[in-house]
Amino acid sequence: MEVESKPHIKFALPVDSEHKATEFSLFSVSAPHMRAFHLSWISFFACFVSSFAAPPLLPIIRDNLNLTSTDIGNAGIASVSGAVFARVAMGTACDLFGPRLASASLILLTAPAVYFTSLASSPISFLLVRFFTGFSLATFVSTQFWMSSMFSAPVVGTANGVAAGWGNLGGGATQLIMPLVFGIIRDIGAVKFTAWRIAFFIPALFQTLAAFFILIFGQDMPDGNFHGLQKSGDKPKDKFSWVFYYGVTNYRGWILALTYGYCFGVELTVDNIIAEYFFDRFNLKLQTAGMIAASFGLANLFSRPAGGFLSDLMAKRFGMRGRIWALWTVQTLGGLLCVVLGQVGSLSASIVVMIAFSVFVQAACGLTFGVVPFVSRRSLGVVSGMTGGGGNVGAVLTQLIFFRGSRYSKETGITLMGVMMICCTLPLCLIHFPQWGGMFCGPSTKTHATEEDYYLSEWNSNEKEKGFHKASLKFAENSVRERGRKEDSVTRPSDETLPAHV
Repeated sequence: MEVESKPHIKFALPVDSEHKATEFSLFSVSAPHMRAFHLSWISFFACFVSSFAAPPLLPIIRDNLNLTSTDIGNAGIASVSGAVFARVAMGTACDLFGPRLASASLILLTAPAVYFTSLASSPISFLLVRFFTGFSLATFVSTQFWMSSMFSAPVVGTANGVAAGWGNLGGGATQLIMPLVFGIIRDIGAVKFTAWRIAFFIPALFQTLAAFFILIFGQDMPDGNFHGLQKSGDKPKDKFSWVFYYGVTNYRGWILALTYGYCFGVELTVDNIIAEYFFDRFNLKLQTAGMIAASFGLANLFSRPAGGFLSDLMAKRFGMRGRIWALWTVQTLGGLLCVVLGQVGSLSASIVVMIAFSVFVQAACGLTFGVVPFVSRRSLGVVSGMTGGGGNVGAVLTQLIFFRGSRYSKETGITLMGVMMICCTLPLCLIHFPQWGGMFCGPSTKTHATEEDYYLSEWNSNEKEKGFHKASLKFAENSVRERGRKEDSVTRPSDETLPAHV
């Protein structure tokens, strides 16, 4: 079904008043909505493969570079710490320049670090290449920004969940890819200390190609690229100071950054330690440990998308309050399973619990970004960057506390990590939207806040006179669905209808 929105623009999917798709057609590659989806997840997948290419080969690399457990822990921390600030910067870059240029630029800037991994000759050089390669994980923010710019409220959770989930598959796929590539190169005739170095050219090349595909085939918004829309006057050029201000002063973004630190942050931590954990604890072969570790990341094929879908499903019946309740429930269950994983002692039981744990912790990531798009319209990129950066902060802190050096065994560290997950999920009960409510309280009754009140409060009177707020006004209209079915029937007059598809 083709829907015409302007005399010169046609879309393959039905759209709302912002020209965001109201349907998610997974196997379509139609421009601009589904093409942006496929470009975003593939590029993020490539960056994940590069960032976690080293862990499955650590048993070889540590012998070649004489790495101690502290060196390995420091390198793991470095691989996720750089993206903390990179993600916040990426969010701001998306708000100002668009996700296409922002993501492609970062991918190209970090690709050399992947190539240079093959030249690492000491613990410090290994740490540095992992640190700079890890910056590429900030493409997660551009992925979520891009999907939130292309898909409307009824399906934005699903779009965000599938794009990020399939991108995160790279963390599991690299556990299979790198040992396989290493094995092939070694079998051809290279010695093992040379083979692992040559193997890093594969993820580096993949990452480079992904950036060029984004530049050639990508589009920032349904109606065009940021530069063209700003030049034509269809999109006002925003000020960095106001975009940043409204993002960092919204407390909801900080709470989501904390809770995301202990779902995605835990996922990053496990990506760094799980192969070595199974290799050492159960005396497995490198390829066997890699295959088991891969199952954790590969669960993203369905688990994170399921979280996004569940968020949208709960919103249809219970609105934003349903999204938040679902996030708290799933992430808390994930924490409990993490505690259990650290306690079981048999290989088979560890594998079963690990897979169950992966499903819940990754679904919680998808559920988080079912909420994020509604925190701020003007500062969507900043809030996405804050939340994504929180994931990396959680990973850094968790590895520093529990997996650096020999203070804790890995099984004890995993158990304590689960306790941290449960505790850091509790602040979700503090999130309250005046127009929709929170976990324990309904919408504000004193102010009778509406979606327009909430989103237009990010614009001052002068900006409104110039019409800068119009995109936020359309977004507010399309966000009425977040009242939920029951609340919507009570608060909305019977003769009021949702904006028609354009």
